[in-house]
Amino acid sequence: MAELPEIEIARRDLDKEITGRRIKMVDVPGTKKTLPAMRSKQQFADLLVGKKVESVTRDGALLLFDLGDDAVMVVHLGATGSFRRVTARTPAIQHTKVVLGFTTGGQLRVLDSGSEVTMRVIAKSRYLKLYPEQADLGFDPVDMPMPWTEFALRLKGRADCIRDLLLDMSFVVGFGPMYADEVLHAARLGHQRMARELNTQEIRRLYRAIVETIHNSIKYRGASFDGYLDVFGKAGGFDSYLEVYGRGGERCRNGRGDVLTTVIRGVTHHYCDYQV
Repeated sequence: MAELPEIEIARRDLDKEITGRRIKMVDVPGTKKTLPAMRSKQQFADLLVGKKVESVTRDGALLLFDLGDDAVMVVHLGATGSFRRVTARTPAIQHTKVVLGFTTGGQLRVLDSGSEVTMRVIAKSRYLKLYPEQADLGFDPVDMPMPWTEFALRLKGRADCIRDLLLDMSFVVGFGPMYADEVLHAARLGHQRMARELNTQEIRRLYRAIVETIHNSIKYRGASFDGYLDVFGKAGGFDSYLEVYGRGGERCRNGRGDVLTTVIRGVTHHYCDYQV
C-alpha cells in the first residue's frame, strides 16, 4: 500500500527516469474504470501520444505528469496501485492497467491489483476546478517543512482525536494506517487522545515523530509490508524498522512492550500499552 513515503519515492524515481522522454504509444489492457473521466481509452491515448514528459511532481497524494503546453496527467495510485519501469520486451505483468511506451527508454506500466488507480489528462488551468480538495491540503512533511510552533497552533485548533487527524488530508498529507500507527507509537501517544488536550512536550514528540518517520522511510525506500514494490520492482527496506504495524501479539522492536490491536472503523490499529 502506497502512503506518502512510497508515493514520494515513486515521484523521484519517475522524474529521473522519464522526464524528457516522449510518449510513443499508449495501451490500456485494463478496464476503462482506470480512466473514469475519459470518454474512451482512445481519447486517453490520443491526449498522450506525441507528448513529452516535462517533469513528474507531487501534490499531496496525487502525481502530476507535466506534458507541456497546458496539459497534465493526474495519477492517483489509491491503496493498490504502483508503477513499473520496464523494457518493451518485458513479458506481460499481472494486473497491468495502462502501458506508456516511449520513443527511447522502454515503458512505464501502471499496475493495480484492485480497482484503485485513476488516471486523467486535463488542462493545467482546470486542475483545481476538477480537484478542489487539493486547495485545502494540510502539512506536507516532505515538501512543506514548518516550525513545530506553527504545527502546534494548527493542532490546538482541532477538536479531533490525533489518529483521525493523521488520516485527514486537510491536516497532514499522505498518511494511511501504517504510518499513522508508527507515528503514534514513536510519539508514545494513544490514538484516542484529543489534539487540543496535548501538552507542549507531547506536541513536540508528535511533530518529531511525523517528520522523522516519514524521512526515515524515504531513506530506506519505503515499506513493502503489503507487497508494494517500487518503480523497479524492488521491495522497500523500511519493513524491518516497523515497530508495531502488522506485528500484533509480538514484542515491539524496541523491546518495551507487546503490540496490541484494536479495530477502529473497520481498520486494525496497532499500538503498545505504554502509549497514553
